[in-house]
Amino acid sequence: MKVLYEDNHVIIVAKSAGEIVQGDKTGDEPLSETVKAYIKERYAKPGAVFLGVVHRLDRPVSGVVLFARTSKALARLNTMFATQAVAKTYWALVQNAPAEPEGTLTHYLVRNEKQNKSYAYDHERPGAKRAILDYKVIGHSDRYHLVEVHLHTGRHHQIRCQLAAIGCPIRGDLKYGAPRSNPDGSISLHARSIRFEHPVSHNDIFVVAPPPSDGPWQAFKAD
Repeated sequence: MKVLYEDNHVIIVAKSAGEIVQGDKTGDEPLSETVKAYIKERYAKPGAVFLGVVHRLDRPVSGVVLFARTSKALARLNTMFATQAVAKTYWALVQNAPAEPEGTLTHYLVRNEKQNKSYAYDHERPGAKRAILDYKVIGHSDRYHLVEVHLHTGRHHQIRCQLAAIGCPIRGDLKYGAPRSNPDGSISLHARSIRFEHPVSHNDIFVVAPPPSDGPWQAFKAD
């Protein structure tokens, strides 16, 4: 686990692909418990350690994850996420370049709970939720294109689903149409950065997570 930022009220870490943020039916140790153990040891905390989960990343996704260390911070961060006052940037590797190098995508997503998958439509339909994102192609390698994404909404598998809907499935994302899986079971989607007003000090916090160290990411030589 790599700590990117910490103070008395928040802690931001870099999640590895394959980790779960919060406990689930797999029984695997979640990142939240790893962070609790780190805080307990680093600060010699007696008893239980408080840690609030304010957002999540899908298991095969890497990048920035923000946790609250106090109940005050948790309540305020929950409100900030609900009102879209937290800016997150994502990077994705796709084999097929979008038709336009940058743009805004608007779809209506329907979630299938049994399949744990969302389906994108160009028009409204029963049970659908509107999904909007901005994208821009910011790099190219021999085989892949690096796409930067900014979300306007936070829907289930939104980036994965919307990029696939325009013929650009994310590298390794078999669920949404990638031709093959990644060797480690990840998908090449990375939560690159997060920016928000600190819930207590009100300072501007901007944190960047380095991309994974595997070959396709390193072709872009990003820090």
